[in-house]
Amino acid sequence: MGKIILRLDRVMADRKMSLNELSEKVGVTNVNLSKMKTGKISAVRFSTLSAICEALHCQPGDILEYAPDADETK
Repeated sequence: MGKIILRLDRVMADRKMSLNELSEKVGVTNVNLSKMKTGKISAVRFSTLSAICEALHCQPGDILEYAPDADETK
């Protein structure tokens, strides 16, 4: 099975938004957003994803990416 890669750090950098600023806009702690940036989470609520997309003016697909395993690409 493949995996989901979080690209929050890339989108934040493109928008020149700091972790503190995003945290304030979304209402999620810096710690939780930091875990999301580093991919150290196993789930994300749709309400959180929606708030992040609203704050960053992006689509969920800009933040989430699916990477298939090597054997899936054959």
